[in-house]
Amino acid sequence: MAATSVPQATLVALDVLKTGGNAIDATIAAAAMLAVIEPTQTGIGGDCFALIKRRNQKVVAINGSGWSPLAADPDRCARLGGLIDPRSADAVTVPGALRAWHRLWCDFGSLPWEDLFRPAIAAAQDGYPVTERLARDWALQIDKLAASSETAEVFLQDGKAPAAGAIVRNSRLAKALASIATDGPEVFYEGWIAEDIVSTLRALGGVHSLEDFRDYCPAYVEPISTEYRGYRIWECPPSGQGIIVLAMANVLSRFDVAAMDPLGPERLHLLAEVARLAYAERDLLVADPAFGPVPVSNLLSPERADRMAASIRFNARLAEIAPIVEPPHKDTTYLTVVDREGTAVSFINSIFDDFGSGIMARDSGILLHNRACGFVLDRANVNCLEGRKRPMHTIIPAIVTKNDEAFMTLGVTGAHFQPIGQIQVLSNVIDYGMTVQAAIDHPRVFAHGDVLHVESTIPETCRTALAALGHKPEPAPHPLGTAQAIRIEPTGLLRGGADPRRDGVALGY
Repeated sequence: MAATSVPQATLVALDVLKTGGNAIDATIAAAAMLAVIEPTQTGIGGDCFALIKRRNQKVVAINGSGWSPLAADPDRCARLGGLIDPRSADAVTVPGALRAWHRLWCDFGSLPWEDLFRPAIAAAQDGYPVTERLARDWALQIDKLAASSETAEVFLQDGKAPAAGAIVRNSRLAKALASIATDGPEVFYEGWIAEDIVSTLRALGGVHSLEDFRDYCPAYVEPISTEYRGYRIWECPPSGQGIIVLAMANVLSRFDVAAMDPLGPERLHLLAEVARLAYAERDLLVADPAFGPVPVSNLLSPERADRMAASIRFNARLAEIAPIVEPPHKDTTYLTVVDREGTAVSFINSIFDDFGSGIMARDSGILLHNRACGFVLDRANVNCLEGRKRPMHTIIPAIVTKNDEAFMTLGVTGAHFQPIGQIQVLSNVIDYGMTVQAAIDHPRVFAHGDVLHVESTIPETCRTALAALGHKPEPAPHPLGTAQAIRIEPTGLLRGGADPRRDGVALGY
């Protein structure tokens, strides 16, 4: 079974599985396809994280996030405007995705590397149709895309975003993908594509070097986990924010959630308060562990969860929690595959903002992410920009196990929304016994800073009750994240779900 955000990518994954490929092969092929046909969300100019669970094996985690240039200087960026401009070369870290894909393929793949890129190359060369949701997102970014003549040439049609049903091609990206398929990822990190990216960024004032690309490597990392009502939730460790999912699960486990109305103000108030507490800690403590210790054990300790749970009141909203200060980002693609051997892959790839930085490498047609916006410029902050440092990362795949075997793969896109998005879907399944699809479809909320964003499907009576508790419910300007998941029954039966908030499809055979 495969579940992705676009039907073509799901079909590509199934084709790979049907021709004898395994879950890793199918994941890479689907990710490559999404890198072409969902350019608002993902691309080879971004980062990825993945979790893998094989039968009778431990969970494996890989951090495929890139680092900042060695010459990165927070003081220089501060002088240029106080914050990292999300459309500037300073916002671009070395994209980590491709070397992470290749590392996974070398260690777990079975089909030829080149074969996994054929569908994506064809889509880039021959064109792909724009869906209604993609057209909506595209139209919101015309100014960004028009700022560069190279980007506008590829991604705008007569200065306008393509309408739903339009066919879009990117022959430059097709050339780059074909080169990667033939020569491997080294062409991206040490060959002509690296030269193309670095020259593009340096022309725009960036401090990137070919050495920054050449020296970058993804890393297998020790996954972290916590128990939740007899299940074990697994996440990638920092520099990702997956630890916040686990911290929230620990607090939520102190309450009888199943006794609450799943769409009532009591449950939504609890979710909001748990999220506000956990996110405030994230912003103080989560960063690249290579540059200083992250207190993982302390953040996940039962004593900490007890204290946080005890601070939550059901008659009023907590007023003293510091708001989240990062700008919201929302653009990521999550996919999941389970193969005939029971290997489960939970995989997420991102270019951060819509169309990333909006900067496209001239010759290779690769859109570059703006992940450096995850840094701050305050030298006293653990997440301050430094050379060869990874920013606090928002993309987080998840795997749930029961009795040491995979029970569910799960991911929810939406950058800062992802931890609370995962918790809502997990709670829907574990606390309320919802099917995978029902858990994904269920209305969502997001306590972001001082505001509680609610989807339009939240009842008005519930919004009124939340406001009476001191929350500031506001309609979410966009759908809150998109999710895909696969549930693995002990019999081997697979139950998939994909989010209608985008064009998600889960299919199996």
